[in-house]
Amino acid sequence: MAPLAMLLLQRGDRVSGSDRAAGAKTGQLAAAGARITIGHAAEQLPGDTETVVYSSAVGPDNPEYAAAVGRGLPLLRRGEMLAEFAAGYRRTVAVSGSHGKSSITALLAHILTQCGAEPGFMIGAAVNGGNSAAGGREADIFITEADESDGTHTALHPWLGIVPNLDEDHAWSVGGVAALHRNFRTFAANCRQLLYFGAELPDRLFAGHPGARRLELPPEGFCCAGFHGFQARNAALAVAAAEYFGVERERAEAAAAGFPGIARRMTRRFVSPDLTIIEDYAHHPVEVAASIAFLRESYPRHHLRVLFQPHRYARLAAFFDGFVTALRGADSVIVAPVFAAWSERGAVDSAALARACGGTAPAGGWDRLAATALSRKPADRPLLLAVLGAGDIEAVFSFLPGS
Repeated sequence: MAPLAMLLLQRGDRVSGSDRAAGAKTGQLAAAGARITIGHAAEQLPGDTETVVYSSAVGPDNPEYAAAVGRGLPLLRRGEMLAEFAAGYRRTVAVSGSHGKSSITALLAHILTQCGAEPGFMIGAAVNGGNSAAGGREADIFITEADESDGTHTALHPWLGIVPNLDEDHAWSVGGVAALHRNFRTFAANCRQLLYFGAELPDRLFAGHPGARRLELPPEGFCCAGFHGFQARNAALAVAAAEYFGVERERAEAAAAGFPGIARRMTRRFVSPDLTIIEDYAHHPVEVAASIAFLRESYPRHHLRVLFQPHRYARLAAFFDGFVTALRGADSVIVAPVFAAWSERGAVDSAALARACGGTAPAGGWDRLAATALSRKPADRPLLLAVLGAGDIEAVFSFLPGS
């Protein structure tokens, strides 16, 4: 929501909005001219509002949403507003898929910028040393993530679509696995050109697309522009996408090598001889397994301890066995309370996950979790603490070294 609001401000729209708590993003929006309120109340909806844009995590009981319905105002989900904005550009690139959307979007925007273009972009993560949203030049190129979690990626009609991978994540929020697959088929059909890594499911869903370009999934040990593991695959797609804009592969790889990265993606938060702390956004079993494999390869002599926060009860229940298998790849595991998001309870919880994978789920706040994570350091090798999750787990860093 925050990068989209920033784009609308840059376009000259009057923007207001509210959130449950103040933070860096609300502060940035207020500084850019948005009217920001903390907490939700019907009277905060301005009298001259023309359109209400809302996150799919907002329910009908939200007082501002209810007020907008009562006043008969046009209501757009975030992804629908994004599609309206993107329609004003000649060449829109939309990155949709289960994993890597933010990284690929940011990488491609960085490559094109370094190679002389001035693209607009919207990235759903903070860019190290840069911006997450920009309007670009002459309404020509716009690069954005396209979120599949609520099906709004089907509202976009991209000049180029990019799909790095497909899993069954978010099937519960769009009506089931079949509906998720239909949505991706629709997204692909809306794309004039399509770039994707080949696999059984995308090959089937995208069969017959006249503008599709299928890339073979790189093998283990593949390196691209200095990136390794799953990050190398992201880089390979961004480099391949840059070719659509006339950027030669060698030049694109050289530009990608200088990518500053985005927040919460294999970010080193603290390094000392006996302790290294890494933060990563992994919140799906495939991502958790990939992160653990990457860390094992990068830090082979460390004891790998994972502090993991499940993201949404529905995801934890749907992929419980996968999380157990992935987390067993660590030397020790600590499980934080579930970040609830759309639902406040579920069939399984953090304690159940900890029991199943041989970890612990200590009671208490972030201070207790941090203390547990730093306790019982191995005597024979340094400790690598990997903080994994997509919710509010970053709050733990206030109680860890390097904050």
